[in-house]
Amino acid sequence: MDPNKIYPRSTDRQTVYLKNVIHDPGIQVGDFTIYNDFVNDPRQFEKNNVLYRYPINRDRLVIGKFCSIACGAKFLFTSANHTLTSLSTYPFPLFFEEWGLDIREVPSAWDNKGGITLGSDVWVGYEAVILSGVTVGDGAVIAARAVVTGDVPPYTIVGGVPARPIRKRFPDQVIAALQAERWWDWPAEKIRRHMGDIRAGRSDRLVRP
Repeated sequence: MDPNKIYPRSTDRQTVYLKNVIHDPGIQVGDFTIYNDFVNDPRQFEKNNVLYRYPINRDRLVIGKFCSIACGAKFLFTSANHTLTSLSTYPFPLFFEEWGLDIREVPSAWDNKGGITLGSDVWVGYEAVILSGVTVGDGAVIAARAVVTGDVPPYTIVGGVPARPIRKRFPDQVIAALQAERWWDWPAEKIRRHMGDIRAGRSDRLVRP
């Protein structure tokens, strides 16, 4: 197993291990997380999918391990949020030269809501949008074309505009056990040994050595 390869499948150029195509130090991606894009080059994820993320805001995108991100999913950062505290939503500070403003006032053009964090084993559906300041818990599912404006609890399926909880994937006791065990942090060989249990949903057997 090569931790530095880009394509998980030798004949597939639409799916990449996302970690190995990221260059921006403000974007952190865990091992085995995949991104599929059948419209654009998936290696251009930073350009096409991480939007309005400017260095001046110092906000980060953090994605855990074993996530699955579908084609066209977008992560919209702080600078997409024009300020609502002003009488006008027009971003005057961005055009400081035109209006005689101080360049240091540029960040006041938007409401800074912070970075975006995805836990591990998260599935983000086709063309879903996740907004700045959102944390998505481990094992959550974001439905296709959902717009996520608030935090998503672990192992919860959400959908709609704005996204709302649809249901939990498992009973609370199973969710608690999965979060305590954190199988995604296991060595690859241990994951292989338990592959049958993981795929069959046998959570009670994951705690075995």
